[in-house]
Formats: sequence, C-alpha cells, structure tokens
Amino acid sequence: MGTTFEDLDVWKRSCRLTVEMFSLLKSCKEYGLKDQMLRASVSIASNIAEGSERNSSAEFRRFLFIAKGSAAELRTQVYIAGSIGVFEADVCQRLAAELKEVSKMLQGLANSLSTSRSVGRKEQ
Repeated sequence: MGTTFEDLDVWKRSCRLTVEMFSLLKSCKEYGLKDQMLRASVSIASNIAEGSERNSSAEFRRFLFIAKGSAAELRTQVYIAGSIGVFEADVCQRLAAELKEVSKMLQGLANSLSTSRSVGRKEQ
C-alpha cells in the first residue's frame, strides 16, 4: 500500500503550524489580516491532502505548488503582522523560518513525484 497524506511529514508539520497560527491569532483584532492568515495556513495542509487523493502524480504536483504558494502568502502575512505589531520579531523570525522549511519540503516532494508514482496515494 502506498503512503497516504497522513504519513507525510510536510502535511504533519503544516497541520501543527496551522494549529499554532490559530493560537497566536486568537486575540488578534486585525480581523482582515487574521482571516487571511488563517485561510492561507489551512490551505497549505488542505492542498497537500487534496492533491494526494487525486488520480495522478501531475495533479498531486499541481496541488503541492498551490500549497507552496499558500506558504509564501502566509510568510508575507507574517512579515506584515510583525511590522504592525501583531507578532514580536522573534515570533516572526521563527514562523518565517518554519514556512521556508515547509516550502522546501513541498518542493522536494513535488520533485520526487517525477520519479515515484506511489507517494501520497493509496493503491486501489
């Protein structure tokens, strides 16, 4: 049986990041930014999961790149949140570093799909 998205370290890491974002933004009064940040955060893990359940490696890769885009979007929002005082500088640095790592992991997984057809999908 092939690997499922629940087995992927990048999916697990993205889920942990999303939970952390909800915690960090719980009392944030910047509602527009908060909403965008939470949506981008949720999008990362969700696109990994959705893509893994598609019927082709090409589709999975496409969704991994969507997830990677959401990670870049969230990283931008983290920088903005730091600039307006929503997050302290050290929190921004830590979150940005984590998002860069997630992006690298997504790129690596996408690259691996050109050589392995079973990653992220269950056998029928």
